[in-house]
Amino acid sequence: MAQDVLCEVNNCVYNRDGRKCTADQIFVSSHTNSKPRKSEETDCQTFEPEA
Repeated sequence: MAQDVLCEVNNCVYNRDGRKCTADQIFVSSHTNSKPRKSEETDCQTFEPEA
């Protein structure tokens, strides 16, 4: 399992130092019902905007 999850989404509550995700777990889903073939076809469902 990955030790570090990097993230460039600066307005996420789990983003620390503009680079590292601090969420306890990560949930990634696909845009389509088929098997994704590119990273652009997936989404991070863990994202929560800062208040």
